[in-house]
Amino acid sequence: MTGYGRGEVTETRTTAIAEVRSVNSRFLEITSRLPRSIALRENNLKELVRTKFVRGKVNIVLNITHENTSEVPLKVNVSAAQAYYKLLNDLRKAVKSQEKITLEHLLKFPEVLEFDELEAVDEQEWELAQKALIKALDEAALMRRREGQELMKDLAARIDLINTLIDKIMHCAKERVPQERTRLEDRLKELLTNTSTINHDRLELELVLFADKLDVTEECVRFRSHNKYFLEACHDNEAAGRKLNFLVQEMNREANTIGAKANSAQIAHMVVTIKEELEKIREQLQNIE
Repeated sequence: MTGYGRGEVTETRTTAIAEVRSVNSRFLEITSRLPRSIALRENNLKELVRTKFVRGKVNIVLNITHENTSEVPLKVNVSAAQAYYKLLNDLRKAVKSQEKITLEHLLKFPEVLEFDELEAVDEQEWELAQKALIKALDEAALMRRREGQELMKDLAARIDLINTLIDKIMHCAKERVPQERTRLEDRLKELLTNTSTINHDRLELELVLFADKLDVTEECVRFRSHNKYFLEACHDNEAAGRKLNFLVQEMNREANTIGAKANSAQIAHMVVTIKEELEKIREQLQNIE
């Protein structure tokens, strides 16, 4: 689910700013850009994100600034500077150039100036960064929650439509048995010139067996049960994305069974509509926690 959050915390002339961006993804993917002073805390940062989010592609940018500081975390790599100077001087002599080697030439090589080796995490900065990050995560989570509430309305409307179609399928299925009885009797009358030879007991038995094959009551009851649990899970406070995905799989299985057993064009059309709605629901659920 999509969301954006920003957190800013200032203590003792040090400011930590965290920005969190989240987009749709089936799994939780976390990328981060951290200051060098807390770079070793990347795993701790990811654990903190996991306490807030279950799904989504989450990008985190953390910046820490200090007021009135003259310290620069750089040092001169003397050996690299001397080596580049000698190399440039040899090149100058080789091409017989009169141009002098200057600092501007040397600074074009990134190895001349390098960051100080990071030996340990600045715990004070990490504490500040955590506070800013939690603020940003909470703000992004609120935005994701609002989006989820809108999605829930759409999902509930689709489940209501499916329930209506299930009711229609049940009604059509009940009407099928007397219709098939009449159709079989008419067909037998067409085939047999002497209707007195019809074994009515056997006919009733065949009708019972045929009615059992057409009966989709069990599948419809299970379907309604899945719909009920689906709506309950939508209102649950816990992350329900995976549970909802499982329920949609079960609904799809029941729809296939109903379509195979019903032997009716009218019911088949309603089953197609149900499966279309289930596919739309399934696509939405890929983004829901």
